[in-house]
Amino acid sequence: MTDDKLAELLKTQKSLTEWLEDIKHSDAALIRKEDNEKRERLKVLNEAIDLPFDKPTQFDADELNDGNKKFKRFLEERGDELCALRLMPKEDNLPKLRMRGKTIKGAYVWFKEQEIIQKDYRADFVPHAPDSSWATIFIVNKYGIQGEIIYGGHHQLTQGFHDSARPHIFRYDFEKWSILPRNDKALEHLKKLASFIHVSDRKKQEELKKKLGATFTHDYLMGYFETTDSSMGTWYIDYSQSLGNMYADTIVKTELPKEGALVIGQTGSSGKVQGRVCIVDPDSLDVDFPENGVLVCAVTTPNYVPLMQKASAIITDQGGILSHAAIVARELHKPCIVGTGTATTKLKNNDLVIVDGNTGTVNIV
Repeated sequence: MTDDKLAELLKTQKSLTEWLEDIKHSDAALIRKEDNEKRERLKVLNEAIDLPFDKPTQFDADELNDGNKKFKRFLEERGDELCALRLMPKEDNLPKLRMRGKTIKGAYVWFKEQEIIQKDYRADFVPHAPDSSWATIFIVNKYGIQGEIIYGGHHQLTQGFHDSARPHIFRYDFEKWSILPRNDKALEHLKKLASFIHVSDRKKQEELKKKLGATFTHDYLMGYFETTDSSMGTWYIDYSQSLGNMYADTIVKTELPKEGALVIGQTGSSGKVQGRVCIVDPDSLDVDFPENGVLVCAVTTPNYVPLMQKASAIITDQGGILSHAAIVARELHKPCIVGTGTATTKLKNNDLVIVDGNTGTVNIV
């Protein structure tokens, strides 16, 4: 895939909630509500256990005007700082609007262009780091702390587009850490992240159970988490119990798939099927896709959802085990193998293949 095509695909990216809404997931509304209030939950964790997070400066949207003294002072003192502006609906049926990467002054200009009823929204100015180092997505369940870590922008994990290096897959089974490929600096960062959600104080656990309905295993807070690290510090940027529940029985494998298969990757969704390959480029999404065909592409984006729903299995060159697309494939109950690097070149249209999402392998029948 060319850089131009990748850039075009990046413009189509959606939040995970929107992906789930596209497939009419039964918990989409619950997850949307949870996503809208994630920083309120992170705030509770920050106050209870000092969890670091990207703490926003909040206003009611109708306070964003030059006549409001508080907002005017905020604009004067911090207007040149980079931010992400989130317009959070006060009613669940309203859409969330967002942008990132502009200065606070620039975000204010963007805000004034939005056609919304201001009294129905809250404005969250979230700090936006000018650089990035480690980023993670992981789950904590009864089997351990497990997920992906990459050096670079967090979008590489959520969207599955890898700028250069691929993610490291990791697991901590509450006794020992394993990471693939091995990286001591990544491991050191993961241990630091784990320390923030280790709550040995029973009073604190009871407080979080009462306020958030939190659950614990081996004294670690359970759920789905996203983090970033930069010159501005380490931040937790998401904590979701609903997504954590979706992965309650997941065990992430941190060993390489068996050699000898034609195509090898990581398991985004388990299962095993046989079908015929249909390679779909981003500029040919209107292809007459065969029912139960095996979708093969560079990386799945929201535009691929109708094909993912038709496919019997999904194989991608890029992508990660907890990327939005992998989560959607799992919820569609379709075997999904990601990060193969070679699927679109080694496989040919109409090849009859066995896709084994349990082992991360693809072979010609």
